[in-house]
Amino acid sequence: MKLNDAIFGLLLMVLGTTVLVAIQGYPKIPGQPVGPALFPGLIAAGLFIGGVLLVARGWRDRREQPWLVWDDWVRSPRHGLALVVLLGSILFYILASETLGFLITATLILIALFLVLRVAPVKALTIAVVATLLIHAAFYKLLRVPLPWGVLKEYAW
Repeated sequence: MKLNDAIFGLLLMVLGTTVLVAIQGYPKIPGQPVGPALFPGLIAAGLFIGGVLLVARGWRDRREQPWLVWDDWVRSPRHGLALVVLLGSILFYILASETLGFLITATLILIALFLVLRVAPVKALTIAVVATLLIHAAFYKLLRVPLPWGVLKEYAW
């Protein structure tokens, strides 16, 4: 599926504006010329400016580039299934991660995604377990992101 650049530009402009509005509530640090809103603000401004440029190019090229063009994969049952599994995995994580925990939920999601992409089952299981453990270590231990333990809470490390 191909969208005209103007559509992506509008989305970037909305995202940039949303971030700029959200960071207005960030606290100021006394005695500091910069605060926690500086870098998100710079990124949001860049998104907005990039969005304006994309809208201008999309509007200029609207005669040669239609607003929407469907690719062949949209009519492929296998690709449609992959899209459904992807969207379902996001919903599954939202609903199940607190109960099952990150380790189990992420492993199941990765296995499902690998299988729909036709990865051999043993290889899918191996990669899913290793990737989940690496992601957990990076976020939970290094970045101190509180990931849910769920049913494995008594084994938390």
